[in-house]
Amino acid sequence: MNKKLQFGENVPGYNIRVLNEREIRASAGILFLATFTSLMLILLKNDFLLIKYVITIFMADFIIRVFVSPRFSPTLITGRLIVCNQVPEYVGAQQKSSHG
Repeated sequence: MNKKLQFGENVPGYNIRVLNEREIRASAGILFLATFTSLMLILLKNDFLLIKYVITIFMADFIIRVFVSPRFSPTLITGRLIVCNQVPEYVGAQQKSSHG
């Protein structure tokens, strides 16, 4: 069976699979905030507890994105809820097409 792993979703009006850039940026902001907060705790209080959880969540989130589907990623779901009242900004899920 020659089934290709495909990311993104089919949206009416687009000929390719797309991702909502706003959801992705919101998700990145969530991960950045958690990482930044935990690093500040390390620098200011020498407390390494939060970074252990953040790294575990970060890794699990990306494993879900890559091996399952981006739509099941906890941070992308949260990002989707944050930007649900905004107009989606779709970008191609595969920016470069592979030929041959």
